[in-house]
Formats: sequence, structure tokens, C-alpha cells
Amino acid sequence: MTISIEKRDGTCTLRPEGEMTIYTAAEYKTRLGAALEQCRELEIDLSQVSEIDTAGLQLLILAKRECMARTCSLHLVGHSQAVMEVLDLCNMTAFFGDPVVIPSDAH
Repeated sequence: MTISIEKRDGTCTLRPEGEMTIYTAAEYKTRLGAALEQCRELEIDLSQVSEIDTAGLQLLILAKRECMARTCSLHLVGHSQAVMEVLDLCNMTAFFGDPVVIPSDAH
């Protein structure tokens, strides 16, 4: 898993690539914490997430709760098919409050 972080005008964009699973959760949590310390607004681009399990979902929930506690805003964007399936299965789409856009090439 690769996680890139881009900071611009107080907004941090995290771009995880690959798996968001129990095997990558510790690394992701560390990078997430660092981003939260630096930014007023956090955007997580999930377009390159190939697999997500409950550990990955727990990290997204942690990000939401930490942002709420710090009065920072969180936006999930670019939901991959794997992410959309897990959010739908766990009925968590409304919890995050971000629009989920289904790409035109999705079947």
C-alpha cells in the first residue's frame, strides 16, 4: 500500500493506493494522524483503493471522529468500487455524509 499526502492551503489530501486492510491499518493510522496535525480540512481520495475490510472501514470512522473532535472537516472522494461495496454493505454511506458518485464505467 502506498499513501501520498498533498497539502495545499490548509487542506490535506490523502491518496491511499492498494489495500486498506488489517495488514496496512497501522501504517495508514500513522499517516492519518500526521495529516490531522497539519490540516484544517482533510480529504481522502479513495479512488485507488483495491480492497477494504472492516479494519479499513474503522480507520475511516476514526478519521471522521477525529475531525469532528478537532472541528476539522473530512471529505471522502473518488470512492472505488470496493469502497462503495463495503459502505453499502455496512450501511455507512450516510454516516460520512459525502456524495457517492458512481462512475459511468461501473457495471
